Amino acid sequence: MKIITGATLIDGTGKPPRTDSAVLVTDDGRIEAVGHREELATPENTEEIDATGMTLLPGLIDCHDHLSSFTYDLIGRWGLAEAQSLRHLRIAKVMEETLLTGYTTIRDCGWLDVGFKQAVEQGLIAGPRLLVATTPLSPTHGMADRSSPSGHHQPPSPDPNLPVGIADGVDQVRAKVREVVRVGADLVKVFQTGWARPHHGSLDVAFNRDELAALVSESHIHGRKVASHAVGGPGLRMSIEAGVDSIEHGSYLNEDPDLLRMMADKGIFFVPTFVVFVFHREVGTPEAQAEAGDFRQHHVESVQKALAAGVKVVAGTDAGGWVHGNNAQELECLVDAGMTPMQALVAATGWAAECCGLEKQVGTVQKGKFADLVVVDGDPLKDIRVLQDKTRIKLVMKEGKVYSNLLAEQTAG
Repeated sequence: MKIITGATLIDGTGKPPRTDSAVLVTDDGRIEAVGHREELATPENTEEIDATGMTLLPGLIDCHDHLSSFTYDLIGRWGLAEAQSLRHLRIAKVMEETLLTGYTTIRDCGWLDVGFKQAVEQGLIAGPRLLVATTPLSPTHGMADRSSPSGHHQPPSPDPNLPVGIADGVDQVRAKVREVVRVGADLVKVFQTGWARPHHGSLDVAFNRDELAALVSESHIHGRKVASHAVGGPGLRMSIEAGVDSIEHGSYLNEDPDLLRMMADKGIFFVPTFVVFVFHREVGTPEAQAEAGDFRQHHVESVQKALAAGVKVVAGTDAGGWVHGNNAQELECLVDAGMTPMQALVAATGWAAECCGLEKQVGTVQKGKFADLVVVDGDPLKDIRVLQDKTRIKLVMKEGKVYSNLLAEQTAG
């Protein structure tokens, strides 16, 4: 067994921190007990990890990432920029680096095949716990239809575990949902609006109402949650009315308070993904810079109004394509948008676990849950940016296994 002692505990529930805490971890990777160091009994032969003066958090969760994406150029998006073997090793390296920054769970919303999840589970590579959407879905001319400006279609995927994501009509939509479930999708990602593309922007609709209803229905039949890329306009409303499980981006939610009430009533999560739009505003294509700039204030107001309406706002970066390994930047963005540091931490722990359907396993430091734990040198309630400093992530534990322990090096020094 292991016991982490002396840290100030922020347990992911939103409750006030507990000073001089102790967390006891069983050999099978579960949390056995949580309490004050002087009150918690320590069994014999328990390994003690002294985290005095540090902050102890649940493992962090990113509800919207793209671990297999590295560029926004077409050749990269088509998977033709490098040998597949090199690309796979690059993804494995990113997964390890992401874990070592304290992110123990990632919900990957597109183009990561199930083999990477299996490799983590089998111990072949180190990485976060993964939920994968495999291939996102859209109709022809939607975001999953990544044709070139000259009209050439994307080449078929060389990976049979990443099917073509285009479906038209109710029957094709149901069949495509079944196909991604068959290849191992843990959730279904749908592009219900466009984004920064000629003739298919943030306010344009993808699937029609019947197609979207079929997608949600079929996904739920198979026990899969639906994450809807819906920036604004009629497609955003259609997503909420159809009963998707999370709204990704949702930049124009502030324009219609009725949508926020429906989200709260239906338990639909809001994943605003601020980080990716920082990139698009600064160095994106001209279309992306214009759209991201236009809705920036709407986006901030959407988060504030969502919280006021009782919607659970959760952290997701959508960062694949320009940066990996700095997922905690999203927490800084959430604070800048008006959340308190504690709310931002809950958005990346307790509420994030609920969004992923993993609330019985992870997200909070409570007895019976997996021991996904992170020790930080600093107080993220005073400065949320401390989580972006990799040198201050002193210990990372996932399911009781220690993947990084700089506390031991510090003690030895």
